Amino acid sequence: MGAVEDGSVDQRDLSDGGIPARIDLLDLAAVRGFYQPPQRRRAGTLTLAEREEISRGIAAGESFRAIGRRLGRPASTISREVAKNKGRRRYRAVDADDRAWRRARRPQKCKLARNPVLRGYVAARLREDWSPEQIAGALRKRHPAGSRMRVSHETIYKSLFVQSRGVLAKELQKHLRSGRPIRRSVHNNVTGQWRSQIKDAVSIAERPAEADDRAIPGHWEGDLLLGRHWTQIATVVERATRFTVLVQVDGRDMESVTAGLSREMNLLPEQLRRSLTWDRGMELADHKTVTANTGLDVYFADPRSPWQRGTNENTNMSRVK
Repeated sequence: MGAVEDGSVDQRDLSDGGIPARIDLLDLAAVRGFYQPPQRRRAGTLTLAEREEISRGIAAGESFRAIGRRLGRPASTISREVAKNKGRRRYRAVDADDRAWRRARRPQKCKLARNPVLRGYVAARLREDWSPEQIAGALRKRHPAGSRMRVSHETIYKSLFVQSRGVLAKELQKHLRSGRPIRRSVHNNVTGQWRSQIKDAVSIAERPAEADDRAIPGHWEGDLLLGRHWTQIATVVERATRFTVLVQVDGRDMESVTAGLSREMNLLPEQLRRSLTWDRGMELADHKTVTANTGLDVYFADPRSPWQRGTNENTNMSRVK
């Protein structure tokens, strides 16, 4: 660990991967003694030695494919490395390595926060009801690659929906055509899934009045909660007493949810199994089997109406918090 003149400690020479952060002992008080772990090079990224080989290969007039074969890297990796570091004529290994460290530092301000001119252009186009895709496409046509006046549509969406970034005003969300209050994940799609209306679904409007009065126990509200890494659990809450049943399910598919509900609800006394209200999720498409197994009459809330299952929704939110 090499000490430098200003009282800080340079850690870049310590590790096999290289650590560029410097621990300034005098600045620990300013951050109330909380030390942020030093930046480390991610496994698989280009090292300084590899960048030196790339620089020598370019100077010798070698192709990207030949350099890649010598380093055991794809030619596309070499091509991208050179392209984002000033090209063949101006590529320098040390500069490229320093630039890679700076890019990898977190947290970073987003592009719109760093560029007020670009931010103003994006905000003006949003007020004119342009979509983020149209804005990004127009910027690509008007400005060359590598220009500071380019931004992806995902960056615009994140700046709109993640208000903690403090970049675009929340009121600009009203100009988006989707009308969604949050950004939908690109992974949350129904590609390859069989989607349809729930067959013979009975509307909540037909649920007996005694369920609305909450005077007689045995009327339940249920929902399927999805967690990380494809985990899930069903919650069933009794409307009168708020008694909650957690149902372990092996998957979020119809068969798993039907089997889990049948297993857990049959553990309750028969007089406490009167009705079950669910949302329009296809995980309960086999509601007739649930009724046959448990005696619960299944009713479905209206689409996009979570307040019709307020007991369950409030229970889920309190448990999440």
